[in-house]
Amino acid sequence: MTVVIPLLLAATPLPVGSAVPFQEPASVSTPLLENFGQQAPVRTFDPVARAADLATTMPRQWSGTYQPFAGGSPVSVQLDVSAVQAMGQMVDLRGQMTVGSTTLPVQGNLNASSDQLDLLLLGDVSAAGLEDGGRFLGLQGFTLSGWSAPRLTNPGGQLVLNPVGASAAPAIRGLW
Repeated sequence: MTVVIPLLLAATPLPVGSAVPFQEPASVSTPLLENFGQQAPVRTFDPVARAADLATTMPRQWSGTYQPFAGGSPVSVQLDVSAVQAMGQMVDLRGQMTVGSTTLPVQGNLNASSDQLDLLLLGDVSAAGLEDGGRFLGLQGFTLSGWSAPRLTNPGGQLVLNPVGASAAPAIRGLW
């Protein structure tokens, strides 16, 4: 009885002379030429220092409006920040927010590197026309935020806050 074993071509070694040497294409530029002689771009922004600066210079009183996406009239909002503490590149915020006529404690985090804001209203938020389990999320710090409801059936809303006593137009910050 004869046993036939199939020969795997991938397992057979290639002859020594069959390898083709690699040559870099002429159209590709080197990283040294692209970055003006530097190996890689240098990041000069220090988010930890910015968080410490924000903890001392950030306005403590904010005023604005909340507009539900489902319709309805805008509601006045007041935010009073009573405690600010830098923790690495994060800024921990504590205070109270008045939505309409309802005042609730608030706790939040502001990322000094990306200006992302996360505000949680503590207590019964239904009296303020919001839904329990939701939060305010901002991608531009306090100036423009949105209410993210915990359910898909609630579309949320838009929160626009400006510092009290500041100029009408908020400062525009470039990308870091």
